[in-house]
Order: sequence, then structure tokens, then C-alpha cells
Amino acid sequence: MIYAAYQAQADLLDPLRTMARLSRRMIEATALPVPASSSGGAALRNVMAALEMFERFGLSHSRPTFGIDRVTVGNREVEVVEEVAATLPFGSLLHFRKDIDQKQPRVLVVAPLSGHFATLLQGTVKTLLPENDVYVTDWHNARDVPLAAGRFGFDDYVEHVIRFLEAVGPGAHALAVCQPCVQVLVATAAMSRDANPATPASITLMAGPVDTRVNPTKVNELATSRPLEWFEQNLIATVPSGFAGSGRRVYPGFVQVGAFMAMNMDRHLKAHAELFENLAMGEHEKAATAKSFYDEYFAVLDLAAEFYLETIRIVFQQHELPRGVLTYRGDRIDLRAIRRTALLTVEGERDDICAVGQTVAAQELCTSLRPHQRRHHMQAGVGHYGVFSGRRWQTQVYPLVRNHILAAD
Repeated sequence: MIYAAYQAQADLLDPLRTMARLSRRMIEATALPVPASSSGGAALRNVMAALEMFERFGLSHSRPTFGIDRVTVGNREVEVVEEVAATLPFGSLLHFRKDIDQKQPRVLVVAPLSGHFATLLQGTVKTLLPENDVYVTDWHNARDVPLAAGRFGFDDYVEHVIRFLEAVGPGAHALAVCQPCVQVLVATAAMSRDANPATPASITLMAGPVDTRVNPTKVNELATSRPLEWFEQNLIATVPSGFAGSGRRVYPGFVQVGAFMAMNMDRHLKAHAELFENLAMGEHEKAATAKSFYDEYFAVLDLAAEFYLETIRIVFQQHELPRGVLTYRGDRIDLRAIRRTALLTVEGERDDICAVGQTVAAQELCTSLRPHQRRHHMQAGVGHYGVFSGRRWQTQVYPLVRNHILAAD
């Protein structure tokens, strides 16, 4: 019922948003020049800003574009072509191909499957591209995956990561952002155990929930405050008719985004108040920054119910990986199998989603690695997103990631 009610509301608002957009454009095309300092000019700008704010009210369920067409490599600008290198039922492997002669480290960026599209990592990818041959896991919206494709649980996610690494080829490096840090560790251990030639040469784990018993956040406390049955009964919905995945049980992206916003509602309300003010004052450059962020933030995807519930149970409630009892396809995973894959863990000092200590826990679990194969960095002054996006990611975190990859390449 919850999904059907949401979709009915979205369908009702769509024509109203269209009317707001057309009205704004008509005013722009027909309004007579009004002095900016006059009361009439201020009133008109407020009307235009209000129309645009209403036009933007709502969520998108389509993946935005990465929008990376060119990048500077060395002293020249080269074209970037985004192409699909492999396709699996619940995700595609994107390759950002550059027409250059020099060989660069191949890096698989494993994007989180947590209600947003992989394009949330646009800034991460853009920073990596000049010096690396970049691939990205592009997870599919579960509401667009037919029931005939089967289930998608925790083990299936790990299998997708393994198959994507095999598609990239031996000697590649994996960089996991947030939630998939656990799955990348599991995949690396399984591949190391099986002597898979595509076992990554290095892994970088960024702000991920390896051991959520350490410094629990509000997210962790929510996951442990109720039994798993509560999450299934209250947060899982069925995709309504009209979509390729009709009938599939999912954790809707609109629920996930709503939960994240509730954690920092004051900040989001302030940001939207500032956006309205910037639109009304004609501060288009400032407004563009906020619009770009929220265009991405409000583009949501649904998670397969089994993946969401298994992640809650395995990672947040039972802590199976740090306790040494996690299994993959029926076999227990032993992180001591990781012997040749260099490990870098990165945390943010002010991270309120994956707190300090939760990611570095991987260092204590990968006991077969020698000291020179392990490194940890705690980035001062940043929250969760600042670990992998923004100025400090570009100038302070990425140079460490680059050196880590080059040393293992």
C-alpha cells in the first residue's frame, strides 16, 4: 500500500510541477523589464523563485548522467566515453574510456547500493579519471528489474563485485565507498582463497560499516533498536503495476532518502531556504551548486528487499564479519586469506553515518597482511560525504589513495 500511495501522489503532482515550469518560462519570456531595486522587481523574483521551488519538489527514479565528457590528462584535454563493459541482472559495469596511449592503473569504484544511483560518486570519479582507468558499478533500480531475474541478496551483491572484477581483469584495484566496504572485503577474501587471478591488487575502503559495534551512530542504533521482522513489516513494499519490476518486494528509495533527511532535517530546511533566497536575489551561481546537489540527492532507486534485510541482519545486527562467522555461498569467510591485496582504510572525523573506528576495524581483521601492505587515514574536519567528495577529498584524501594504488600496481 505504501508504494501505491506514494506513486499516486507523485502522479498527482507531476502535472502541477509541469504547470509551474511552463508558468515560469512564460513569465521569463513575456515579462517587461522591471528595475531590480523596485518592489515590483522583488515581487516578480519571489514569484519566479517560488515557481521553481515547486517545480523541483519531488523525487526522480531515473539515473542522472555522470556528465563527464572530457578530462585533463597531463597537459592535454582528452575525451571521455562512458560505455557499458558488462551487464548483470542487477547492475552494469561502466567504463570511462579515454583515448590515451599511456597505461594507467585500472580502478573499480564500487558504489553503494543505499537508495541513490552511482552518479552520487560523480566527484569521486572525476578526481580519479586523470590518472586512472576508471570503472564503476552502476546498480540498477530494483523496481525496473523483472521478477524473472530472480532474487538479489547479500551474496548476489558479492558475486556481482567478483564478476565485475573479473571483467576488469587481473591486476585491478577496488575502491569501495560506504556500504560495499563489507562486500568488497568478502569478495577479496573469497577470491584470495580461490586463487582467482582477478583478485584485486589493492582495496581502498572509504567510510564503510565494517564493524558497527564501534562508536554506534544513529543509523546503527536504528538498525539494532528493532527486530528484523519490524523492518520487513514496516519498510518493505511491493512495486506497483506499470513498472518492469511490478510485484517485486523492495525497500523503496523514497523511504531511504526520507530517513536520511530526517537525521539532518534542520540542515536540509536551511539549505532550501537559502536556495529560495539565492533564486530570488538572482544569485544563480550559488543556486546552481545547491540545485546540482539536490538533483542528485533526490534521484532515488529501490533496493531488493532481500538485500536490504540481509544487510541489516549481517552487518548491523549480528556483526557477522568482525565476529568471523559470515558465510558466502555457504562457506565461511576468513579475512586471513587476504595476503597479497594491499589495504587502505579512510574515515572522516565528523562522520555521523559510519563513525570513526568502524572502517579501520578492517585493519585488525586482515591479519595476514604485512605492515607495509596496510595503511589507515582519518581525514580531519569532514563528515561522511567529505571523505569521497569535495575539496578535502581532492587535495588531501585522493593523493593518499593514488599513492596506495601506485605502490600496489
